[in-house]
Amino acid sequence: MTETTKSLFETRPPSTLAESVFVSHYGWVYEHSPWVAHKLYARGITNDLNTPAKLADAMAAIVNGAVDDDKLSLLRAHPDLAGKLALADLTASSQSEQKGAGLDQCTPEELARFTELNDLYKQKFGFPFIFAVKGFHRTDILEAFERRVKNDPETEFNEAINQVHRIAKLRLEAL
Repeated sequence: MTETTKSLFETRPPSTLAESVFVSHYGWVYEHSPWVAHKLYARGITNDLNTPAKLADAMAAIVNGAVDDDKLSLLRAHPDLAGKLALADLTASSQSEQKGAGLDQCTPEELARFTELNDLYKQKFGFPFIFAVKGFHRTDILEAFERRVKNDPETEFNEAINQVHRIAKLRLEAL
């Protein structure tokens, strides 16, 4: 493997990084929530966290151990899906992920339904609909949206956290 094809994990293993560099490299994995990386670093970054899967699990454990208010803030840091894509302040990762699922190519009818569901969902749950879109088409996402908006608040809160973990893991694997 050449230097240019090595992953970030191979060229700069997490356990070798100073806190500021670690947070710079991994603080964005949980959308607008560098506190996850800071807290993990404070616990200690050992050699066993030098793989995407192990780092993802450790970061998920930080989130799972957080108080519900911090989890809610994390969920609220995520952008709407599709409905306000053109207007949203998306991170580069979110923009790429949404485009990859075709959410930037919605028909007028799909866009109207996403907008309607986004509003209904946020009113009901207090945070945006979160779906790890990689590998899914916009029609799959719309179907999941239609199903999940019917969930009770506790079920949906837990599902949204699970989706955030999946997004973080996919982002780490992409490095």
